[in-house]
Amino acid sequence: MPDTNNSNSLFKKILLRILAFGPGIFAIGYTIGTGSVTSMIVAGSKYGMQLLWVLLLSCYFSGILMYVYGKFALVTGDTALYSFKKNLKGGKFLAIFIILGITFGQWNSLMGILGITSNIIFELIALSFPAAVGHQYAIVLGVAILIISIFYMIMLRGSYTFFEKVLILFVSIMGLSFFISLFFVYPLPTEVIKGLIPSIPQVEGANMMVAAFVGTTMAAATFLSRPLFIKGKGWTIANLKHQKTDAIVAAILVFVISGSIMAVAHGALYNNGLEVEKVLDMANTLEPVAGKLSVTIFFFGTLCAGLSSIFPCTLIAPILIADYQSGELDTKSTQFKIVTFIACLFALIVPVFGANPIQLQILSQVFNVFILPAVIIGILLIYAKGNIMEGHKNNILVRLSLYAALFFSFVISYKGILGVIEFF
Repeated sequence: MPDTNNSNSLFKKILLRILAFGPGIFAIGYTIGTGSVTSMIVAGSKYGMQLLWVLLLSCYFSGILMYVYGKFALVTGDTALYSFKKNLKGGKFLAIFIILGITFGQWNSLMGILGITSNIIFELIALSFPAAVGHQYAIVLGVAILIISIFYMIMLRGSYTFFEKVLILFVSIMGLSFFISLFFVYPLPTEVIKGLIPSIPQVEGANMMVAAFVGTTMAAATFLSRPLFIKGKGWTIANLKHQKTDAIVAAILVFVISGSIMAVAHGALYNNGLEVEKVLDMANTLEPVAGKLSVTIFFFGTLCAGLSSIFPCTLIAPILIADYQSGELDTKSTQFKIVTFIACLFALIVPVFGANPIQLQILSQVFNVFILPAVIIGILLIYAKGNIMEGHKNNILVRLSLYAALFFSFVISYKGILGVIEFF
């Protein structure tokens, strides 16, 4: 007979390892949602692995920024926007600009996320009940209202620890689903290596796709929210090493999961001359190549990607406001209830009007890159003030990486402007 005690012990050890993974789980929640899945699928189906180098650079810079923002929080005990307001000349206006820019981008993403997630659930319902096809609008809207209502009630009753556990569940299922999908269809190793050589497809829409890549994998909300999540986790300066590991692991997982999605689209679609413009089209094109099982697994992962992003996107405005006020994220406060309620109403715009959320998702990710330089400049200026981080300066590699990230953000912002001009 199998030793159940040993099995239970192993399971508990794995669970404890996962639970030890701290604020990085929110980074994955912010980064990989249905919009990210859409971007990776569209890029993989249109350009193969050609944009893998953009994903790699974005994840590297994302890891660096998570690390420096987390280190700042542990050393000073302050939140980022509050510190900008308190220590930088013109910091108050910089902080307000960042709050407005990030909230705009994340709430737009939230509309698309809820729209796509509701449509995925509708597709699953329609598979079992074909008669539902004639009532798509009503069902999608009903599902959207149900989802956002459940999440709103959970947020009012939850805490950081609870949010973290829910995200761990969704992110774990999502990551496993996409990784398993990779075994059904995958690119050749040579194609992956070629994708690491910098190049941009010389076709219409490529600039927007590059900007969307960075907007979803190098999201400013991820870095700004990290100090508050670190405080919520209860970490202190004694957790400096743990914080560094958490940032590295989060960046690696974002790269692996996002790269897996792109690789699945490449293996199933690009190599067969097929293209998709939205996630729901994936079922029709992937099934003949990889079978129904792979489609089910992939869509289950996509559903979890959407659900895992609703929490962080809804929380972003109260998080940034609490950051600016240098307070704790109080889920019982009237301010929290009102702001999250407005976010939930905002999320219903796409389902209510029956709009296609795909282009909105791509555009919202592009708009995210425009706020990125301000977020990097802010933390560079904070570290430049010797009295704030005295004794905890970054090494030369981290400093050079931050300046490289700033240059990268300006280049991508320029690409984003070109992409938006081309789109309109």
